[in-house]
Amino acid sequence: MKKVMLKTTLSLAVTLASSQIFASGFALNEQSVSGMGTGFAGRSSSADDASTVFGNPAGMSRLQGQQVTGGIAVIDASTDIKDERSNLKGRNKGDMVPFTGVPMGFYTNRLNDQWAVGFGLYAPFGLATEYKSDFPGRAFGSTSDVAVVTFQPTISYAFNDKVSIGFGPTFNRISGKLESDLPLARGLPETHVKIKGDDTAFGFNAGVLVQATDTTRVGLTYHSKVSYKLKGHTDIEAGPGTPAQILKSNRYDASLSIDTPESWDLSVTQDLSDAWKVYAGSTWTRWSRLKDITVKNEGVTVANAGFGGAAAFSTIKEEQNWHDTWAYAIGTSYQLNKQWVLRTGLTWDQSPTNNTNRSPRIPTGDRTIFSLGAGYAVTDDLTIDAAYSYLKEESVKVNDTKGINSYSAKYENSANGFAVGATYKF
Repeated sequence: MKKVMLKTTLSLAVTLASSQIFASGFALNEQSVSGMGTGFAGRSSSADDASTVFGNPAGMSRLQGQQVTGGIAVIDASTDIKDERSNLKGRNKGDMVPFTGVPMGFYTNRLNDQWAVGFGLYAPFGLATEYKSDFPGRAFGSTSDVAVVTFQPTISYAFNDKVSIGFGPTFNRISGKLESDLPLARGLPETHVKIKGDDTAFGFNAGVLVQATDTTRVGLTYHSKVSYKLKGHTDIEAGPGTPAQILKSNRYDASLSIDTPESWDLSVTQDLSDAWKVYAGSTWTRWSRLKDITVKNEGVTVANAGFGGAAAFSTIKEEQNWHDTWAYAIGTSYQLNKQWVLRTGLTWDQSPTNNTNRSPRIPTGDRTIFSLGAGYAVTDDLTIDAAYSYLKEESVKVNDTKGINSYSAKYENSANGFAVGATYKF
């Protein structure tokens, strides 16, 4: 029994490694509607609005007066699962990722020619997956909901009209929930398992922006790693017919440590004319930090010695062996007239997972993303932005086994993303 509880608690951390959103691993890109339109190709060099607080805090030096930028991105993902094999009966109906919204909000204030301040509230990491009740792989997860919310106060300094720097500490709150249904042993009914955990941790973002020539701007942004120590509990609801002596308690204290990785973003914005701009960017993310996950459970008692001794499973380790990733993007914008700007972009994004350790909670492959966007200046002070992205992943195979439970399948994932936002200057 203890082995089952620890394995299930471990899967809360594994849940953090699964995402069908528009960045590798469980990272989110949705911090800028204007940036989404160009595939985030110029994220660290464009500094078009207050969302530069995240994209490159040094970009605040380019913004005049005070600005507020806010918006929301919604994701509609589709999953085609084929060739399923499992020890549990069932079939897939519908998509595993619910319709998901990602909000964002930023404020900047240029105090003088040198100094600017601002703050941002956004979601840098997160996911939501919800399989149907008869999903054949439900022993490895039926419902997952993980979110990271970040508050970032920020300051920037311009040395001159060519070079500026920026820095902002980040206050990050992570919370997660997992539900799954699994038999504890052969001949026993399925048991419903629900896990919750949360933590608050700190990091920072920093950047430099260089106006290399009159028409060329280069930006470099560093997002630090953030180390979390989640604490929570595992609730157990035994199925009808489960022998009472097997379950000594219906709640177990659980803890685990996990790092969200650091990343470097380098991009270039090039003015071709008064109307045309082109953007190019690359992002390196240190996903190799996720070598394994170690989980500790407290207060576990095992009434039936046949389920294993307590000491053997007080600590458990599961290999992940993720690798570092690169993402590359190119984009362009065209100022059609005083009111309208049109945008488009193309992104290639590596997946950090590998064929050996991929599971139903990590069913992702390398991605190609095509983006379109537009901005409309309602007045000199108010601009409305909108963007659309289509994501297509390479097909991947999942093959996972834990104890008596096994599941294998072929996953083909795609997603449509829509975003709308506004920037107000005052």
